[in-house]
Amino acid sequence: MKKFVAVLSVMAALGAFAAACAADLAEPSAWRLSRHASVSNGILIVDVPAVSAAEGGSGRARVDLAPFAGKLLEAEIRVRGENVTKGSVGWLGMKFMLHYETEDGAQSWPQAKAEHGTFGWKTVRITHDMTATSAKGGTGELVLGLQSASGRLEFDLSSLKLREAAPIWPRVNGELKARYSERVSSLPRLRGVMLPGGDVKRDDFETLSKWGATLARYQMIRGWGKENDNQDVGEYVKWLDGRLDHLERVVLPLAREFGIRIVVDLHVPPGGRDSDGEMNMFHDAAFADCFVSCWSRIAKRFAGNSDIIYGYDLINEPQQMRRALENCDYWNLQRRAAEAARAADPETTIIIESNGWDAPSAFEYLSPLAMDNVIYQAHMYVPHEFTHQGVGGRKWDRCAYPDEKRGWNRAWLRRQIEPVVAFGKRHGARIYFGEFSAIAWADGADRYIADVASIFEECGFDWTYHAFREWQGWSVEHECDRPDGKFRSSDDNARMRALKSALKAGR
Repeated sequence: MKKFVAVLSVMAALGAFAAACAADLAEPSAWRLSRHASVSNGILIVDVPAVSAAEGGSGRARVDLAPFAGKLLEAEIRVRGENVTKGSVGWLGMKFMLHYETEDGAQSWPQAKAEHGTFGWKTVRITHDMTATSAKGGTGELVLGLQSASGRLEFDLSSLKLREAAPIWPRVNGELKARYSERVSSLPRLRGVMLPGGDVKRDDFETLSKWGATLARYQMIRGWGKENDNQDVGEYVKWLDGRLDHLERVVLPLAREFGIRIVVDLHVPPGGRDSDGEMNMFHDAAFADCFVSCWSRIAKRFAGNSDIIYGYDLINEPQQMRRALENCDYWNLQRRAAEAARAADPETTIIIESNGWDAPSAFEYLSPLAMDNVIYQAHMYVPHEFTHQGVGGRKWDRCAYPDEKRGWNRAWLRRQIEPVVAFGKRHGARIYFGEFSAIAWADGADRYIADVASIFEECGFDWTYHAFREWQGWSVEHECDRPDGKFRSSDDNARMRALKSALKAGR
């Protein structure tokens, strides 16, 4: 009874906090307004003419985020729009966004799905995981408006709410200890790269063998970055079969010849992703069922190859921030696919990824799978403003690594993967970092690659670098000085030397 009363007290306190936020932010004086924004009768209006689309318009207000440290934050507001244009990329257009700096100096910009066109009053939401982080100084900024877009938006400030969200991800098997067969537990630590997204050739394996690679992630990918792609499930399966033909006839024979184990990576899901990057299969049973059946199909075809297949990497970088259909959330859908694959192929290892684009921080709530021979994967692109500076249309805010003023150094990087380290120790799990990198023009990219790889070595993790002979921006066989510059082929540069050194250390 005392516990129940305590829960009610917490809920009441959070409700009071949400009400206080709404009351404060209903005041015009709480908002810093651009020239195309105003507040009238509790409505924040952003009205941007077409000629000013590049400028955009917004209202900004400081918000207290301290109550949400270590929690799942949900923010919502009612909005209606008139002739709102769509952003050229997913994060542009309508803005209902939070921005804050973490205690470790990283930047975070969670935002709601960007609506466009003309629409009546509707509620939009941000669901943001703060279970492993907190805002520096306990504060952040709320942004309402339009970025690189035109049209009219009206935000009802009386409907604005910030609150702790009910958990949307399962937490089970808390005391489970991972178990591995002799075949898996006796594997040496493996290091390598991601293979090209298209055809793989003999020269790729010859080069990687010379570099010292012992592991390669074979990505089955198409339409990367496209919105709502891969939605014809019949055509998706036909495409997948083509990639599996290449895997069987070309990749695995070369892998055996050169002694490089293969990660089979389903890099794009049936149904694709929405404009926020959320996988549609978490919300559509037809896509979810297709995903599970695809893994049964893959496992039936490649059973008996566990000597050269390191593992079945079920899905690349799951992202689920909205409540999913039953048994279709990021974890349960991987569980269902793992069970289907294991039924068809009892031997080959399963690879599970965390939520939040396979973020190390999401290992705070990742549950282990009640199945033997499961490896857990994370990706490392922290700090993102360094690794991805000027990538994909992002403004080039030039920064370097290390940066002692920002606190970016090897010790800081080590702290960012602590949730993964803790998960591995708690469950006795084998850990694999499937991706890490820094863009070619980032100052200190070589130092970043060397430090991250050395941390993986220190922790005993397997790893693959992103990426080999894929896009030139990540390739260590190319150099470029700036996002709008020209790529130059290179057979010797600092990034390449850092990667080769890390690979040869494994040999």
